[in-house]
Amino acid sequence: MSFLLRVVLPDKPGSLGALATALGNAGADILSVDVVERSRGHAVDDLAVELPSGRPPDVLITAAESIPGVEVESVRPHSGKLDTHRELELIEEITSDPAHGLQLLADGVPRIFRAGWALVAERDGTRSYRLAESSAAPETRAGDLPWLPLKRAIVVDPSVHWVPDPWRALDTELGAAPFGPDARALVVGRPGGPAFRPSELARLTHLAGIVTTVLGSQ
Repeated sequence: MSFLLRVVLPDKPGSLGALATALGNAGADILSVDVVERSRGHAVDDLAVELPSGRPPDVLITAAESIPGVEVESVRPHSGKLDTHRELELIEEITSDPAHGLQLLADGVPRIFRAGWALVAERDGTRSYRLAESSAAPETRAGDLPWLPLKRAIVVDPSVHWVPDPWRALDTELGAAPFGPDARALVVGRPGGPAFRPSELARLTHLAGIVTTVLGSQ
């Protein structure tokens, strides 16, 4: 079984090595590491790890948090190694087939951001609807997203921003970025978390902006 482990650890020499050793002693094989962000003396890393069959993922939390200063934000099933260069691949794919650009974007974003689903939504008056969605996006009835249009990328908090009930299911964490000049947004859902970090929102904004430019120039 492979898992995606997000950890906060001290940003100092030896921290990642100590974490790797602890995970190895617990029987975990580290497949890859992705630095999500660094700030105020701490780093946030995503580790793709593999456990022998029959070992519960709880051992990953116990092992990681045995290292002073390390905190586990989330553990969830994961398929495949991390790849932080898929943005360029997705942009090239959209550039080659702009007629299907929105659908390609919705299908590609979950892989890039290790999310469960993505969709492009647009607000028209007091109604909001989807322009494209990934295969795993939750089905909902037509409604309204009163927080559109967006001025910047945000973490969508259902206690503050109204969203359809299926978007809240499975403790889904939501992020959204402006998409184009109209009241459109690229919305991404992570069932079970982790929450979207500022660095991830910045990447989402950057990707949405580039794709907007590419599709607008076709």
